Amino acid sequence: MTLSDAAILSWWWSAWRRGDASLDDAVDALDGFHQFVGLPGHREPVGPVFAFAALRDLGATSAGLALPDDGDPLGLGGPAAFNRAALEAREGVVLAGAEMGLVPHRAGHGVTWSLLPAQRRQLPDLGEADRGLRLTLAQTAHHFDGRNLGHDHPDLADALLDLRRRDPLPAPPGTPGACVELAARGLQAFTISTLAPLEELRALAAAARRALVAACSPEVWPPAS
Repeated sequence: MTLSDAAILSWWWSAWRRGDASLDDAVDALDGFHQFVGLPGHREPVGPVFAFAALRDLGATSAGLALPDDGDPLGLGGPAAFNRAALEAREGVVLAGAEMGLVPHRAGHGVTWSLLPAQRRQLPDLGEADRGLRLTLAQTAHHFDGRNLGHDHPDLADALLDLRRRDPLPAPPGTPGACVELAARGLQAFTISTLAPLEELRALAAAARRALVAACSPEVWPPAS
């Protein structure tokens, strides 16, 4: 299980911006070849080293995750062009302080990020997202308890029986432990929701997306102590 491109960029760009991660480490954390288009003053695509600085110069203070789905524009506050692009990609990054956002397009091992005007939609806080995920996971496990999934959906059956086993997520320095843990559980839950085309798993997918958005959006994190 790995975080999406937008989640990784949100975590690592924010860590670099607040001084917790070096530029080299933040760029190395991105998976594959990345280029950025639409940055002011750059007609051609640019790499992450130049893009990171350009986004900072736009006034961005942190990068936060958006994970929209049909009928649920989670993390998106417009305008329409950004919402459409992020919905098509099923993810995006909103740059707090800059009124801009990034939408990824992955092709093979490469990712092209498009910079567009963007606004933020109100987000769930960590506690709300955590409680919602725990409740929905419990309800999902209870719903399928005793149901014979082994024949039609063996992977789903195994996953629901082994909820305590999760791979650790590599997080940048300065990421609160509660956010790392919530992101890991959110990723696990979202993966489970994709194992079978069952209507009963839609609520789990929605709760997982909210958990991931809260965990990967520093603007809703508690102040550092």
